[in-house]
Amino acid sequence: MIKVTIVEDHAAVRAVLEKMISEADGFELVGSYSELQEALVLIPLMTPDVVLMDINLGNGESGIDGIRKLKPDYPEILFMIYTVSDDDDKIFEALCAGANGYMLKPGTPGELLRAMREMQEGGAPMSGLIARKVVSVFQVNDSGGVGWNPLHAKKGKSLPALSNRENEILQQLALGLLYKEIASNLFISPETVRKHVYHIYEKLHVGNRVEAINKYFRRS
Repeated sequence: MIKVTIVEDHAAVRAVLEKMISEADGFELVGSYSELQEALVLIPLMTPDVVLMDINLGNGESGIDGIRKLKPDYPEILFMIYTVSDDDDKIFEALCAGANGYMLKPGTPGELLRAMREMQEGGAPMSGLIARKVVSVFQVNDSGGVGWNPLHAKKGKSLPALSNRENEILQQLALGLLYKEIASNLFISPETVRKHVYHIYEKLHVGNRVEAINKYFRRS
């Protein structure tokens, strides 16, 4: 069972999500909140596997702030942004805060349930438009390094140099693909993918996929 909590201020959308999760095989609804402050108190008590979080929650509250507050203390909880916002800064801010997935409204029930299952299995699901925006950050430049990153560019900071193969693999990690899927796409073995990922983590001084992606999107 995948235990899910919803944080959504729009009553009609929240009701649809509640019904979808309650009726889906393999899912259990353990909380549904319209206000961020209530969610911040109750989510740790409900210990969900997945939190389905909107960004704009009314009263100036942001779901991204909620993730930023909860993720450090509860790293095992997976946060799925579910929003209408495809703004570049919001996408990268959410990833930096620790979001594990980013899906755009309106999505079909099947798409959203598949995305949550994929996230539970170690993926980082994103809507197609969001994935394209993320991949564009990783375009290889003429010198063979990773291409322009708008958030780093604002600070004038250079990115760690990755090989072309490492760059390809990091792009696919950012899309939420599993090692075996990356191996199939690149016609290499899963073990080779694993070795490249190890070297990527070494170069970036990170310990996992989310940290590796966030390293490229971080503002500091």
